[in-house]
Amino acid sequence: MPPRRPPLSLSHASRYGTCRSLCCPLALRPAASSRKCSSSAPAPPPNSTVDQPHKPDHRELGQAQKLFTHSPYSPGSPLFLPRGADLFNKLQGFLRAQYEKFGFDEVITPNIYKKSLWEKSGHWDKYAKDMYSVQGRGATGKGENAEAGEDEEFGLKPMNCPGHCLLFGSEQHSYKELPIRYADFSALHRNEISGALSGLTRVRRFHQDDGHVFCRPSQIQSEIKSSLDFISLVYKTFGLGPFKLVLSTRPEEHIGTAAEWERAEDQLKAALDASGQPWEINPGDGAFYGPKIDIILKDSDGKEHQTATIQLDFQLPQRFNLAYTAPAPELEKQGIVEGPEYEEAVQKDEKGPVTPVVIHRAILGSLERFMALLIEHYNGEYPFWLSPNPAIILTTKDNPDLVKFAHKLASRLSSIGRATGPEHPYRMGRPRLRIDVDSASASMGKKTALARQKGYNFILTVGERELRHTESVALQPWSQPGLEECGRIMDSVWLHGKSKSSKRTAADDEKRDALAEEGTPALRKGKYVMVPGKTLQFFFEKLQDSYC
Repeated sequence: MPPRRPPLSLSHASRYGTCRSLCCPLALRPAASSRKCSSSAPAPPPNSTVDQPHKPDHRELGQAQKLFTHSPYSPGSPLFLPRGADLFNKLQGFLRAQYEKFGFDEVITPNIYKKSLWEKSGHWDKYAKDMYSVQGRGATGKGENAEAGEDEEFGLKPMNCPGHCLLFGSEQHSYKELPIRYADFSALHRNEISGALSGLTRVRRFHQDDGHVFCRPSQIQSEIKSSLDFISLVYKTFGLGPFKLVLSTRPEEHIGTAAEWERAEDQLKAALDASGQPWEINPGDGAFYGPKIDIILKDSDGKEHQTATIQLDFQLPQRFNLAYTAPAPELEKQGIVEGPEYEEAVQKDEKGPVTPVVIHRAILGSLERFMALLIEHYNGEYPFWLSPNPAIILTTKDNPDLVKFAHKLASRLSSIGRATGPEHPYRMGRPRLRIDVDSASASMGKKTALARQKGYNFILTVGERELRHTESVALQPWSQPGLEECGRIMDSVWLHGKSKSSKRTAADDEKRDALAEEGTPALRKGKYVMVPGKTLQFFFEKLQDSYC
């Protein structure tokens, strides 16, 4: 669960202005115009009036690439267009693929709960002004002496933790089952003031890769380490970092005793020390229920954003009367699960209820805010696997046979790893590749310029020759980053241009030998190379699997 006032677009500069910076800020990739070569003009003096390079803005890029829009009918609630939804779903799919690695099970919970639940969790007292209150039919919220659940007003959920507590409490648990890890992508709502709303970075409706770990006290350190490892893996994949680790401590408005807070803060400090990464303290900025570790990244304007978070909570499990059964319960509560004292207590066959500890964790934080950071970080040039515009096929003419061939090729490429046959559903696996086709009657120069303007990773061209032979396609890299690594991937698949089946003929072998003799064509931005159709499929498949 995020902090009480989640900094969806909050600059931490003022907060951390007096702190000694222990980590380097996020190094965003510079725009192409900022590169220098031996023929570049001399750098202007510091006080020069020469215009600085335009910094990427996710709002401008999002509009230009048709990713999302907004409406006055729902302020602060982004509307994702098909390409934006494609990028959003790939982020979700990427995280889902890692859940098995880190032991999380995805759950689905309601968007609306009665006021009595939020009172039980403490949110109605500490967080009500940031929530949306909802009234249903026959519920005025004003009934006197009404039992819980009768005549209540409702609240749209700003976070998932109370719902996950209901899930944990719905069953009996043994210490052998812990840790139990829930993950949830439900939409959340927070009543941000209208003047603070901005693009995707500060919104009222958003999705969070929310996770809650219900664990034994003795498992706290290992679970926090696992969360930090999860964060490092994900941010390395996206090329983000280094990031700043900040420990936020007890705020003025909080629940729980000072001793409980001190114990929780000591646990997080120990985990941060064990990580080997530098960190700093942000006094008084913890959530109202517990301290937290925040991961801070900078955007292209230098503004700092909290993305990932790890929060330790001893309060919520007590409020929901959560428990698991364990031997030697008094020692279990202290995190003592080995040694002579523990063995002696176990021999007495003493068992009893123990309250679990909850670790709230989010890897990306708000997916909308993380998308904004990625859009600016990549400056509209995304890795192939994530790109909303991975490839487009241009036809040299608009004759029906050629257009039909182009669409057939697009369908084959977009269903890589999923197609099973016309009478069967696609396999679940790799996400769909959005392969567009431009069969307009415009000149190739205009069509190519338009494809480049839209930022496609690769531009494919088909004409009469491809229609007749259907063996090779002209491939032009454009907005694809990391062409050196792409070249290595092309090397690895180059000889897969022909089928490996037993039906291969001597002619197939001759063509394969010819490919080997020619060698892999070098991939350069804006330069066409001829690639066998089968090789192109393997190439795109490898790009997806390699997160390139």
